[in-house]
Amino acid sequence: MDERTWAGKTAVVTGASAGIGRAVALTLARGGAAVVVSARRAERLEGLAAEIRAAGGRAKAVAADAGEAAEMERLLAEALAWEEGGRRLDIVVANAGRGLAGGILGSDEAQWRELYQTNVLGTASLLRRAGQHLARQGSGDIVVLGSVAGRNISPFSGFYGSSKFAVSGLAEALRQELCATGVRVSLVMPGIVVSEFQQVAGYTPENFGKGVARFGRLLEPQEVADGVAWLLSLPPHVNVSELMIRPTGQNYP
Repeated sequence: MDERTWAGKTAVVTGASAGIGRAVALTLARGGAAVVVSARRAERLEGLAAEIRAAGGRAKAVAADAGEAAEMERLLAEALAWEEGGRRLDIVVANAGRGLAGGILGSDEAQWRELYQTNVLGTASLLRRAGQHLARQGSGDIVVLGSVAGRNISPFSGFYGSSKFAVSGLAEALRQELCATGVRVSLVMPGIVVSEFQQVAGYTPENFGKGVARFGRLLEPQEVADGVAWLLSLPPHVNVSELMIRPTGQNYP
């Protein structure tokens, strides 16, 4: 991608304070997009926005809880009001989410509701509001971050996988609703990515590290961001509706 790929376009990226979201935001900014970055950690967001601006790009930080519908509505409103003249949005990357180690029997039941609030209900709220706006506009892209664990359920992350299974259904349902309006919807399903995601999800060297060691080199966030950038760079009449990206050595899930 070059510095003109998304020139003149505005993008919103949730979960942008670290990992895949951060890499996607930086990639879009390098390609000329004005980027609205969002997550709960305001200090990290401001640092990312400053980094983008220092490199000659345009960025706005909006701290918000991706699990709350009202917060997602506020995020899009601020993004639409940001550009001079306002009321245009081109790319929405629904990346915010969290993990949870263990299956139905072993995962921490006290975290189930919060996980679904963020991964499923919050994502649905963002997709609904972004889809309504882009449909009226008649163009745009929505990229939803799922997981290979949502397509191939694993007993080691079964409850988390069920949430990403739901997300994949949301993405396909939205694609069918919006395709006639000229809006593209894409589901990106990464395999195992090296980030702080595993630690937050409760994975340890014992319940995670030993099991994935056989896969060899794992994905870096930038490698997933490159996949997102590729599908966004295709001609408007071409919609890659699903993209699965795994480390070469990862056989399952």
